[in-house]
Amino acid sequence: MAARARALFGLSAAAFLLSSCDGLGGISPIFPTPVSPNGEGIYALYVGISIPAIIIFIGVEVALLWVVLRYRRSRQPAGYVPPQIHGHTGLEVAWTVAPLVVVLVIAYFSFVELQRDFQPISNHQMLVVIRGHQFGWDYDYGNGVVVHQEGTLAGDVTPFVVPVNTVVKLQFQGTDVIHSWWVPAISGKTDAVPGYDNFSWLKINQVGSWRGECAELCGVGHGTMQIIVQAMSQSDYDQWVQKQLATQKASPSPSPSASPG
Repeated sequence: MAARARALFGLSAAAFLLSSCDGLGGISPIFPTPVSPNGEGIYALYVGISIPAIIIFIGVEVALLWVVLRYRRSRQPAGYVPPQIHGHTGLEVAWTVAPLVVVLVIAYFSFVELQRDFQPISNHQMLVVIRGHQFGWDYDYGNGVVVHQEGTLAGDVTPFVVPVNTVVKLQFQGTDVIHSWWVPAISGKTDAVPGYDNFSWLKINQVGSWRGECAELCGVGHGTMQIIVQAMSQSDYDQWVQKQLATQKASPSPSPSASPG
């Protein structure tokens, strides 16, 4: 039985280590390497919670396994009763207070991160209003450029384009039902709620593209609401803006579709 337990633990450890390699980046494929400061904060919080949780889990399982092996009936004489700790005030206080402290610490750091990442900021260099609809996203840059993105599973969706090293304030609105904008490498999930504005921000530090999706079940087309955030150099972004302005000025459609230049 001990050999089986060691083998199971070894396989679990190997799976965890392998999951850290060649994935999306970071400690596991669940969380890609962040490219925005708020994404880095969420990632650090994720690691800070996960490591103690893993240590506690392993400690509890080892203690449980030790009790099972040490006091199993086949090794004890007939009528043997193992040592009893019921009514031990010190132990009962300890295993009540310790989990409470752990939960309160997690709650505190989570609350601080929420306040940092999901409040209206005042030091932004750009403001983009993101409106969720069934089933896609509209990105209103406030300068005449409005990117209308419809969801699809047939290929890549129209990207949301931003310049690198720029603090972009994101204002989220819903036009029909609740949607949730989520790009794991950039920011946490932010709901787009009809009649109520939510806020977040980003500052991507490198050129590239990152994927996300709607994280709120919003209807039959929910799975098509993919997200691509494309970060460009400032000069490329300026050229992209001029191209979109020219395209939208020439188009009679009230909901133009933009594409990266």
